[in-house]
This record gives sequence, structure tokens and C-alpha cells, in this order.
Amino acid sequence: MFSYRHAFHAGNHADVLKHFIQVQLHKYMNQKDTAYTYIDTHAGAGVYALDSAQAVRSGEYIDGIGRLWGRDDLPPALAEYVDLVGKLNPSGKLRWYPGSPWVADAEARLEDRLRLFEMHPADIRVLAENVRKLEAHHAEQGERARGRRILVEHADGFHGLKALLPPPSRRALVLIDPPYEVKLDYKHVRDALDEALKRFPAGMYAVWYPVLQRMESRQFADRLKRLPAKEWLHVTLSVAGPRADGNGLHSSGMFILNPPYTLEATLRETMPYLVQVLGQDSGATFRIEKGTQVTGTVPALGGPRKPVGNARRASPLSGGGSLRLPGQPFGDDPRPRKEGEGAEGRPRTPRTEAKPAPRGPAKRSGSGRS
Repeated sequence: MFSYRHAFHAGNHADVLKHFIQVQLHKYMNQKDTAYTYIDTHAGAGVYALDSAQAVRSGEYIDGIGRLWGRDDLPPALAEYVDLVGKLNPSGKLRWYPGSPWVADAEARLEDRLRLFEMHPADIRVLAENVRKLEAHHAEQGERARGRRILVEHADGFHGLKALLPPPSRRALVLIDPPYEVKLDYKHVRDALDEALKRFPAGMYAVWYPVLQRMESRQFADRLKRLPAKEWLHVTLSVAGPRADGNGLHSSGMFILNPPYTLEATLRETMPYLVQVLGQDSGATFRIEKGTQVTGTVPALGGPRKPVGNARRASPLSGGGSLRLPGQPFGDDPRPRKEGEGAEGRPRTPRTEAKPAPRGPAKRSGSGRS
């Protein structure tokens, strides 16, 4: 616990995927005048120095934001993201990288609220100091929000999320990206989303996760697809094929519940470019899939019965079984049966009627009455 420090991985290919999508989510939320609440369950330090000992030691940012820095052929969505990073580096030299809290502060409006949670004892101190500097900068610019615009809490974001839903304005953007250093994080994410959707089904929930060889990671997206959200959108980016030893982060994903209707088209325009620029070998690829919640439907009588898509519970008529409607044939074969043919299409063997045994005279009871 607490062994994970994002400073080693700041600005890598996973951050590029996560933060360019986060920018698009904020821009969509900003289209309505009503204020919204941004909730970050694992906020980290907020801003990272790419010349720090941790970042220099790993060098992951070089194959991430470093490959996009200074390019003039970026797709629009990536250009907006790189411009945001550029505001943190006005000298033109890539020295600082924004975490999700800084992205939220830069993209959200003055009337929107930011609620940041972090448990790491070192990162929470850095986060609080970075937020203090941000608020001081806004005050110098004459920007004064009513009340506390940004709140930082040294608490478990999974539990803190419950108390904030539903938000007063009935609009919320939630980012969940724990370190996944323990396997239970996958279960905690799903349980937190299940509870959040019960409290506030209209919220927009974005989940980042690493695509690893462990079973919990491989099954994670399929488990999220069963959550009771009206729609979901899932995208993964792989910059290389998996290593033989199974180590290293070569792929990551973003899973968005109740996504913007514009996001799929943006991803289809942007992801091929990311594969081309960030790809490290022939295993570089991306995947986009979307779906809707389905609770089950009753098929037409006599038609083939198919499994219900990503329903949480299959309909009684979605698979084989003994349940049928009046007039519905047995089994799954919709073909009309020929005379003398069984359910499996084989001729029915005639059955010989057994003759009833001869009945003798009725016995009388002890009372003498028949």
C-alpha cells in the first residue's frame, strides 16, 4: 500500500490517453450553462516535474507526451490537450506535466466545483500546496468564485464519492483512476460505480485502468459493461505487444459510463494517429467499442431465441429451457415439424399401445357396501 507514486509515470502513453479524453469530457460538460461538480477519487499530486529524479529515472514521458510535443500535424482533440500542457510550460520547454486536477481546473469554469481525494501521505501534501498556488493565481487575476471552488480531502475517494452524490446541480463528472497496486482495486471500482449509479444514474463516470495479464484486468471491462448505465464507451490503446515476462505497461483503457454522444467520433479520428506516433512495435493498436444497457426482450413466437446482449439478468426466453408460450414449439428449432417427426428432426418411433388388464369384480368393504 502507498508504494505507487505517479511521478514515475507522469506523461506516459497512459496519461496521454486519459487526459486528452478528460479534456473532451470537460468541453462537453461546459456546453450547458448549469454548473457541475468534478470529482477525482484518486487525484495524485496535481502537477509533476518531468525533470525530477522519479521522472528522469523512468523516462516514460519521452515516449508519451514527448512524442506529441512540438508536432504541427495533431488532430484537433490532441491539439487541445497539447495546448493545455503548453500553458503549464510557457517557455516552450517541456518541464511540467499536469495531472487530472490541473486539467480539471484549466477546463472547468469558475462556477464549477472540484472535489479532490487523495490517500497517499506525500502526494496529499503536494496536492494541497499546488491547489493553494492555483487559488492564489486565480485571485491575482481577479477571478473569485463564490464559496470554496476546490476542496482537497485526505480520504478514501471510493467512500468520499458516496457523500457527494447526487450533487446540488444534478450534474457531475467523476474520474476514477486508482493505482491498481492491489487486486481489490478492480472490485472497489466496480462496487463504487454500482453504488454511484444508484445514487445518481445521470452522472458521467470515466474510469482509467491498466491492461495487464492478470485475470482481474482482463475481465474488468466486461464487468463494467454489466453496470446499470444507459450507455457506455470503451477504448484501449496499446503502444506495443505484451512482453514475454508479462512486465511493463504496454496498454491501458478508458471506460466511460453515460459518455458524450460526440466522443466516439472524436476517438475514431484520434486513435489511429496515437497508434502511429506512440507505437513502439507491430503490436501497437487501439480498440473502440460501445454499448447500451439491455434488460431483456421477448422474441417473436416461433422465431429463434438469441442471448440478450449485455443484460444484467437474462430473460427467461433468451436461452434453452422448458419455459414456452402457448403454441410455441419445443427447443430452439423454428422449422415446422413434419408429420411423424420428433423435436430433433428424426422420425418418431411408433409407440405400441398397451392393452388394459382385465378388471375383476369389485371388492367389497367390511361394511358390506360396494
